[in-house]
Amino acid sequence: MGTGGYSNEDWRGIVYPENAKRSEFLRYYSLYFNAVELNVSFYVVPGRKSVEGILKNSGDLKFSVKLPSFMTHDLSASGEDYTGFLKAMEPFEEAGKLGVYLAQFPYRFKNTPENRRYIASLSEVFRDRRLAVEFRHSSWDTPDTNPWLEGMGIFRVSSDYPPLRNLPIPALHVVRGFAYVRLHGRNTEKWWRGRDQRERHDYRYSYEELALWVAAVKGKPIREIWIIFNNTTKGHAIYNICMMKKLWPDLPTTVERVVRC
Repeated sequence: MGTGGYSNEDWRGIVYPENAKRSEFLRYYSLYFNAVELNVSFYVVPGRKSVEGILKNSGDLKFSVKLPSFMTHDLSASGEDYTGFLKAMEPFEEAGKLGVYLAQFPYRFKNTPENRRYIASLSEVFRDRRLAVEFRHSSWDTPDTNPWLEGMGIFRVSSDYPPLRNLPIPALHVVRGFAYVRLHGRNTEKWWRGRDQRERHDYRYSYEELALWVAAVKGKPIREIWIIFNNTTKGHAIYNICMMKKLWPDLPTTVERVVRC
């Protein structure tokens, strides 16, 4: 249980002390959650020393590492790029703290033969590692998509999006007892028209909306599940995790100690 990233200035006064240094954010974060999506890897591949520094402040956290944009958006990665990236991630793997690699594909990445070949090649690069893929175009909502991914050992992310045309329909995908849920918020007004990601994810789920996911999860034979809230703007994710804890008391979070929901 955790959030997409943790370097949020507007979390000061919520889970971070007002006077906390940014270098202390992850340490405070680890007091309330047991998982986090690493966002920095999407923009730049961190060096080994940076990764070791992250680990030093991570407590008992498990990490989901987002693949760099040149692997999922530009589709321009070379063999050396893949080797360098996996080399940089070795400290996470050696510490037993890397739970899953996350390939977040953009809306323009549609269900085409060419893109299927690309995912197949990605499965070879991450062979023997847990790889989850997230699609943002509804063309992937076909009966054969999940079995095809499972055949390559890839997990499909269960994403919650606004109810907008051509976005995938929210659904829980469970493969071999594993599920990865990402909740992005349902800001229909700003999803396409927002100035930036902060506006896109400016949304707080209701108890009724969260209860649907809790019910879906409890009805499946799941051994391990990652629940990641990506609506981090204004601390919405923090409050929603607190709310979900009320609906599902067994969730591994203690954020209810510091926020009211």
